[in-house]
Amino acid sequence: MASNDIEWRVSAGLTPYPEALAEMEARAAAIRAGEARELVWLLEHPPLYTAGTSADPAELFNPQGFPVYAAGRGGRYTYHGPGQRVGYVLIDLDRRGRDVRRFVHALEGWVIAALAGLGVEARRAPGRIGIWVDRRGGEAKVGALGLRVRRWVTMHGFSVNLSPELSHFSGIVPCGIAEFPVTSLREMGLADVQPRFDLALRDGFEDFLTSLSAE
Repeated sequence: MASNDIEWRVSAGLTPYPEALAEMEARAAAIRAGEARELVWLLEHPPLYTAGTSADPAELFNPQGFPVYAAGRGGRYTYHGPGQRVGYVLIDLDRRGRDVRRFVHALEGWVIAALAGLGVEARRAPGRIGIWVDRRGGEAKVGALGLRVRRWVTMHGFSVNLSPELSHFSGIVPCGIAEFPVTSLREMGLADVQPRFDLALRDGFEDFLTSLSAE
C-alpha cells in the first residue's frame, strides 16, 4: 500500500487528550475492520501528563496540577504541551510484516531523518528510548516514542520538542530517565520550525513505509 492511500491529518490549535485518545481507539478498530484508511495525525495538546502501562507514581510530582491521563501505551510518564509536535501513527502491521521491533526502529529513523532535514544531528542511544542530541558537551532528549499495538494496528507514536516550556517536564521523571536533561529545538537555537518539520516528515514518509518491509 502506497503512502497516498494513507490519510495525513494536521490539526490546528490544541487537541484535548481524551478526544485524541478516543479518536485513535475508534480509528484503530475501523482500520482493523477494513472500514478506514491508515492514519498519520500531527497535532499539539494543552499541557498534560500521560501515564504509560509501566508508570511509577513516585515519578509524578506535578506541582502545577496539570491533568494526568492513562494512555494505554507502553512506557512511563510523558509530558505533552504547546510547542511539542505529536505524531500519532496508525499503521496496519498485518499488511506490513507483523514486526513491531522493525516498526519502532523505522519510526525512530523517520523522526531522526526529519530532524536532519532541519540541520539537527539526532540519533538513537543504545539502551535508552527516545531521540537524542548532543548539547553543551552532554546528551539531551529531544523526542519521545510511545506505542501500543492492538490486533496489529499501531497507536500513539512520537513527540518532538520544537518549542515547549521545558520547565513543565520537571513535574515528572520523563520516560523514567532522570540522568539526562530534556531539550528542544528552540533551546538549540531553532525557532518557528513547525511547518518545516511537518514538511520534512511528509517528505520522508515514503522511506519510512519502505523500511517497514525492508529485509
